[in-house]
Order: sequence, then C-alpha cells, then structure tokens
Amino acid sequence: MTADEALRQATRRLSASPSARLDAEVLLMHAHGVDRTWLYTWGDRELPAESAARFEALIERRVAGWPVAYLTGRREFWGLELDTSPATLIPRPDTERLVEAALEVATTARGTLLDLGTGTGAVALAFASERPGWRVLGVDVEPQAVALASANGTRLGLDNARFVESDWFSALAGERFTIIVSNPPYIDADDPHLGRDDVRFEPRRALVAADAGLADLRALVVSAPAFLEPGGWLWLEHGHTQAGAMRALLGDAGYGQIASLTDLGGRERVSGGRWG
Repeated sequence: MTADEALRQATRRLSASPSARLDAEVLLMHAHGVDRTWLYTWGDRELPAESAARFEALIERRVAGWPVAYLTGRREFWGLELDTSPATLIPRPDTERLVEAALEVATTARGTLLDLGTGTGAVALAFASERPGWRVLGVDVEPQAVALASANGTRLGLDNARFVESDWFSALAGERFTIIVSNPPYIDADDPHLGRDDVRFEPRRALVAADAGLADLRALVVSAPAFLEPGGWLWLEHGHTQAGAMRALLGDAGYGQIASLTDLGGRERVSGGRWG
C-alpha cells in the first residue's frame, strides 16, 4: 500500500473527527518518521511493512478516541514543540491567550513569573521564550509533570525557566513574583463535555473543581496576594461562563485593574487583576 492510499483509508476511518485528514497525516508522519513535505512529494511510494503496522496501530487507537497528542507524544504550543504525556493536560491554542495576558503586563526587562499547575510547562516556556531576561518558575503537584516540563525546557534550551514540585503555593513560602498565571481545574464534575472527545483521556484531577468549577480559581485569587510583589498581576484561565464570577472574586479580594480577555472564539476565558 502506498502512503497516499494509506492516508485515504485512514481518513475515511477517522470521519468522526473534524480534522480526520490532518489526524491521519500527523500519525503517518510519526509512524514513518517523515515530514509533510515527504508526504506531498513521495506519497506514491510503498510504505514499509513496519511503518504500515505502526500506522495501523495508531489509527486504531485514534478511532477509539485517543488524542493525537498522546499518540505522538508531541504538541505544538506558541511555536514550541512540546513533549506530552497522559499525566498532563494537552496544551491548547486557547491557552495562548493566558501567555499573551502575561506578556502584555511584563513591561520591564527583568521580573519573575510563576506558573501554577504547569503541566507540560507550555505557558511557562512560552513566556520564557519571549522574555529571556525574566526568571520563570513552573510548579505542579504531580512529579511526572515536573519531570516532563523540565525535560521540555532543557530540550528547548530555555534556561531561564525551572520547575519544581508544589501543591499550588505550598513549597513557595517567602517567595514573591511580578506575575502569577495559572490554567487550573475549572470544570464542574457534572459537565457533559468530560465524556467527549480528547477530554475523556486527560487527567480528571487537572480538569474538575468543586463548587461548579470555581473552587480552585477562588483559592488562587485569595492566596496569590501573599506571593505577589506590590503592583504584581494575577491572570487565570477559566470557563467561558465564569468571567463574571471571576471579576467578582477578584474585586472582593481587593484587586484593581480587573479585566477579562477573550479567546480565539471571542469568549471571555482569561481574567485577572493587579495587586496593590
């Protein structure tokens, strides 16, 4: 079977996916160890048996719903190629708005940024790549996530970012930061989206929060001032229906310059404010 034929068959089998052709191409490139240029140039070549077998195994898992990012072990975020793992959330384009929010207030040549619940290190490393004069710290309660984020930072050569194990602020006593960011759990346990698409395979502890998804967001709003420098900023990603509640939480806690920012779809998905 040629690469083109394999792609056509795989695309038909993945028809339930809105990105069936793209999924098939990414999985074939991974299975055969080639890039997209090879697919477009040499698609009429026969696939070696080993590559065909690897591709078939990947397609079977994708048909079963497994996320492409877990099957390939890679996902691009902010132009950075990140290693991924089922131990962490998959970095998504909408979360780039959280990076943009931090960059917009990072107006000095030097400063410190804390990324809480860093996962793959996506947000921390994206920021570090844009602000080489800043010190960036990413923390996560999961040792596997800390190891993964550290490996991503090392591979990308971003030595201004480091990662440590911490349950939110628990290991950070006495430290202060110019900016704190987080993409914490914010989905209600009864949300039907938890049983759909890629989310089914992601770690539930990184998705679900009590109190209609607001528990962790509220805890971070209340706790962050003790770890912010005077005039420091807090920015949090949240669900598209939670912006009003977030602005109220920030206001009640005493933050100023409170704002909610929209994602790629025009929905309010990041809120924050300035302390002191």
